[in-house]
Amino acid sequence: MAKKKKAIEENVLKIKKALEEEKVILGTKQVLEGLREGKVKEVYVSTNCPQDVLKDIEQLASISAIGVINLTQANDELGVVCKKPFSISVMAIKNE
Repeated sequence: MAKKKKAIEENVLKIKKALEEEKVILGTKQVLEGLREGKVKEVYVSTNCPQDVLKDIEQLASISAIGVINLTQANDELGVVCKKPFSISVMAIKNE
């Protein structure tokens, strides 16, 4: 159980660091566009991300060999982590 909690904290820390560096893409449309253009390093999806969206993201990510990380946070919790007043189902970290 401790390992799982540690992994969750690592993902949240990665997201917070990327937010500080302004290297985050928020939203399904923008993440899909970033995947198509090769501008994405990692994709994070919430636990309650719609299955059709998840399928599209996983398909595009597999073509580009980009990791898709399934978070244990729901979309409203991910919105709080990103300090936004709305829910976030999909987000990505931009390439350097």
